[in-house]
Amino acid sequence: MSYDIRMIEPKTKKDIMLDSIHGFTGGTYAVGGTKKAWLNITYNYSKYYYRHIDEAQGIRFLYGKTGKECLPILRKTIRVLGRNVIRGGYWKATKGNAGNALLGLVAFCKARPDGIFIGD
Repeated sequence: MSYDIRMIEPKTKKDIMLDSIHGFTGGTYAVGGTKKAWLNITYNYSKYYYRHIDEAQGIRFLYGKTGKECLPILRKTIRVLGRNVIRGGYWKATKGNAGNALLGLVAFCKARPDGIFIGD
């Protein structure tokens, strides 16, 4: 199980396409990268997102919100969790892995503050 998180256009509701290819990886990813503002994050990190983003909704709290609204939430969460990644251990539910996984969403927020997150 995982979170399949995308950013969509506020008017058309179509996937946002970024200006350049990104290579953010998660539980699944596009080999060679993609221009879609899309990221898959393992559910293994959910306990950290319920604890530090929203007690009731976890990372799903971001859904329906703009990049501008989500950016401070994501930055704060990354500050708390850190970015200490376990090499070769993406699936391990550690604070650092959970924090690092949010960096792609931060990049989407910066690129398209008007974009809206949807997921699952």
